[in-house]
Amino acid sequence: MASVPQSSPITPAPVTDTEALIIGAGFSGLYQLHSLRDRLGLSVQVLEMADGVGGTWYWNRYPGARCDSESHSYMYYFSDALLKEWQWSERYPGQAEILRYLNFVADRLDLKRSVRFNTRVTGARYDEAANRWLVSTESGEQYRTRYLITAVGCLSSANIPAIPGLADFTGRWYHTGQWPHEGVDFSGKRVGLVGTGSTGIQATPVIAEAAAHLTVFQRTPNYSVPAHNAPLSEGFKRYVADNSDRIRQVMHSTPNGHPFIIAQRSAHDPSEHERKALYESAWSIGGLRFRSVFRDLLVDKAANDTASSFLKNKIREIVKDPATAEKLADIDHPFAAKRPPIDTGYFETFNRPNVTLVDVRADPIERITATGIQTGKAHHELDVIVFATGFDALTGPLKKLNLVGRGGVSLNALWEAGPRSYLGLQVSGFPNLFTLTGPGSPSVLVNMPVAIEQHVDWVTDCIAHLRKEGIARMEPRPEAMEAWSQQVQAAADATLLSKVPHSWYLGANVPGKPRVFMPYAGGMPRYRQICQEVAQRGYEGFEFSR
Repeated sequence: MASVPQSSPITPAPVTDTEALIIGAGFSGLYQLHSLRDRLGLSVQVLEMADGVGGTWYWNRYPGARCDSESHSYMYYFSDALLKEWQWSERYPGQAEILRYLNFVADRLDLKRSVRFNTRVTGARYDEAANRWLVSTESGEQYRTRYLITAVGCLSSANIPAIPGLADFTGRWYHTGQWPHEGVDFSGKRVGLVGTGSTGIQATPVIAEAAAHLTVFQRTPNYSVPAHNAPLSEGFKRYVADNSDRIRQVMHSTPNGHPFIIAQRSAHDPSEHERKALYESAWSIGGLRFRSVFRDLLVDKAANDTASSFLKNKIREIVKDPATAEKLADIDHPFAAKRPPIDTGYFETFNRPNVTLVDVRADPIERITATGIQTGKAHHELDVIVFATGFDALTGPLKKLNLVGRGGVSLNALWEAGPRSYLGLQVSGFPNLFTLTGPGSPSVLVNMPVAIEQHVDWVTDCIAHLRKEGIARMEPRPEAMEAWSQQVQAAADATLLSKVPHSWYLGANVPGKPRVFMPYAGGMPRYRQICQEVAQRGYEGFEFSR
């Protein structure tokens, strides 16, 4: 009689121990790695799902992908050596140059040896008895760590709209946040672009130049200011090299973290003629500096109306077809109350004979067919569809990590009605978990490297304090978290930002997502001061266990 083979026991995957574990190798993850490994001497492991560093700039390779912060401010300022060794080529850096910069930093600081690439985190659970986080990956690996830091970015979870029929489409479709690294050839193609936020505004002119025909499906018309992008002069490069301390000082003093001062005059101060001249001058300078011409554009609706009217008239001046111009200028929100795009030839693109604008508020998309997009009034034959529909911002990337804290409570369940945190840095019930640029911090409302450096420095100092004092775990008190959530809402309510119901700042671009204003709108200097005071008062609002 043949013996029955016995099944082999399943060998559990080995667990890798590390003092700190960071998820993500973009701007924030790389600096956090350097700060904990090279400054504090901790053993640190970074897990990154891509096969290289870069974060946002690794994935967002869509046509026209470019930063809307000026290049000399979109970089690390923690190291004078790094500042001296790198020079940007353009006023607004493109995706490829930013990715080269982040690789330069990673190589210069020898960071890649501490990064495990092609590693997607699928879950992390807090073990209360051991006071450790157990992190699981898609490939079955497990990591055990005392300090877990998420550096997953604010805009990294692609929002693909659930339009009926997408699976039936026989052409190719892409989301701008998941762009093929080999690029896409639009030559001779009929392309449909869905979405006219910042990404759509950047991609439209570039796709239009290559495609046989481009149809832009616009639900929400948007303002945009010309970038006037150009190569940097040698004189400006010398200025940046010689004035890094001054540039850093300006970025740390202004609410949005950019390298320019916001004028202290009100839009109501000058005469109408003088005000128009100031706007014309700001338009000729271009970029986000347009917002700095008056101090009250984001807090006074009447002041904002003057900027909104000027910009709408610019659209009507640029776009030759009156009907198309009116569709583009039919903007229903105050200027800069949603993310204010900047562009290179966006409105001019609608003067091209191979570009059509479809107003989907008047003629909604009903479904995607095998050969295109069907609206209520027409069928648009397409070979390629590009979704420039943004992201499940701020909370989406964190929810994908499936974080489970003390008592088996998941972050996803805790945030079912909207995100709550203390300072955007920690969440009650999740000891020793730090969320870099998380909801409740300035993050997307400011120049990101400035926000990132402040967050990383605070977390690093905090961990150094915990180690020095022999503190085993740290988390915010529930009442501190609730009070901060109220402050975040109050800061938004003091501006026009919370008055736009369809803004992704409130999660309105994702069906079913709770409408909660997520970033802190009180300005970077005020936020920095609050964080400093919390630390100086013995980390007020946090509770500790030894």
